[in-house]
Amino acid sequence: MKRSVSSLLLVVLTTLTVALGGCSSDKAGESTEGNQGTGASTETVTSTADTDVTNTSDDLSKLIVGVPQDISELDPHTATGAGIQEVLFNVYEGLVKPDASGNLIPAVASDYTISDDSTVYTFTLRDGIKFHDGSLVTVEDIKYSIDRNRGADGSEPLISSFSSIDSVNIIDDSHVEIVLKEANSDFLPLLTVAIVPEANKDLNTNPIGTGPYKFVSRSPQENFVVTRFDDYWGEKAYIKDVVFKVEANSDAIVMDLEGGSIDMIARITSTQAAQLSDKFEIYEGTMNLVQALYLNNAEKPFDDVRVRQALCYAIDPQEIMNFVSDGAGTEIGSAMFPAFTKYYDASLNDTYNQDTEKAKALLAEAGYPDGFEFTITVPSNYAQHIDTAQVISEELKNIGVTANIQEVEWNTWLDEVYKQKKYQSTVVGFDASTLSASALLARYVSTSSKNTFNYSSAAYDEAYAKAVASNDDAEKTKYYKECLKILSEDAANVYIQDLPAFVALNKKFTGYVFYPLYVQDIAKIRPAQ
Repeated sequence: MKRSVSSLLLVVLTTLTVALGGCSSDKAGESTEGNQGTGASTETVTSTADTDVTNTSDDLSKLIVGVPQDISELDPHTATGAGIQEVLFNVYEGLVKPDASGNLIPAVASDYTISDDSTVYTFTLRDGIKFHDGSLVTVEDIKYSIDRNRGADGSEPLISSFSSIDSVNIIDDSHVEIVLKEANSDFLPLLTVAIVPEANKDLNTNPIGTGPYKFVSRSPQENFVVTRFDDYWGEKAYIKDVVFKVEANSDAIVMDLEGGSIDMIARITSTQAAQLSDKFEIYEGTMNLVQALYLNNAEKPFDDVRVRQALCYAIDPQEIMNFVSDGAGTEIGSAMFPAFTKYYDASLNDTYNQDTEKAKALLAEAGYPDGFEFTITVPSNYAQHIDTAQVISEELKNIGVTANIQEVEWNTWLDEVYKQKKYQSTVVGFDASTLSASALLARYVSTSSKNTFNYSSAAYDEAYAKAVASNDDAEKTKYYKECLKILSEDAANVYIQDLPAFVALNKKFTGYVFYPLYVQDIAKIRPAQ
């Protein structure tokens, strides 16, 4: 029962924030998107003296990139924001890294082998590869980086899936093996985790990696500056200096682009794209995330599956996309986005076709015949999430439910919603740090520390465990799809869409490339002339 978009037109057009709103995608899980709070320190962290962040109209050696959040966490192993991780992608690399097609290619490792039973992963250290401080990468650095993430010292693993590692063994000066406790043919994507120097104990103030750009300075709430690493092992970056300038005020984005204070920004809204002059090239792709109305399953009334299902029946994802992104985007019916081609199940989009009468009946059955009131907490600098929340709020009025929207700064959202789980619902987008279904779905396991939704299902836990343990690709795919079906039928959240991504780049530059992951590969951008 699809409802005409016109029924909400007058109401929503008066409240949507897309006029000059910023666009990005929030993700938490292995990562989340977001904005920064205003209470951060004003201390400037610098590794070189050159911190000039201005640009001139004819300067093609410097690129200024607008970002919607402060790059507040420089340690790649603990940073939680996808908006941070996509920037750090240019500074750090793992044993392997994704290319623009989503394939995993050797990075810090020049080669690797996987045992027939998928329990032993052996890597060959790339000959002569250097860290940004000029020191050579060693096998000890590799072991340290993996051990740090698996909690080898007895601490909780920074990557939950790394708890399956039995040992990390140095074979010789060029080879390291990672031995798993049980077979896992889906483990390689997790080894995009950054390799860092064992000697560097303070990555948050002195980030050192092996990527095409090295750290110069950070001014909290203002910018993050990098410069080309000329000893990079691979293809060198084209642009020498890059400034990631914090654009927390989404209303200023178009003005700042046209005024020249930024050259590029990713994930602007379709309205903003239409407002830009022909000085800019607009690249269109997808955000590769799962945007949803995420529900705290431990909070009343969302601890009742009938209430969650009622909300799903009340929502029309296409209507939301029509208002928020001029119809662009891809509807999704569970916790998987289309870039995961073999796991994505489009049939789940029809689990809850809009049916207000069925929604009302479920609410009455659950003891809420007159509806109820709740709060949607949204990061304040992500216009598309705010706009989505506003359309949802209007749609829910049709079943007698009142949704109040509370905008909070990113640091507040990260602390209270993501970490402390002190919320009723939120609209954000969750991604995967790698093209690994396990990375995206691990957060729904009942015992996961990253289960922000307090979702708990024995059936889901069992299906997920079988998927991870299987060494047969067809069987693994079957169990991951079973996980998605359980999440859909349980209405763990109200799944909506994979958002479209519009990237604005001044035509002085060219070469922007979309990845099937949440990254910004600045090394590929080059002067247009």
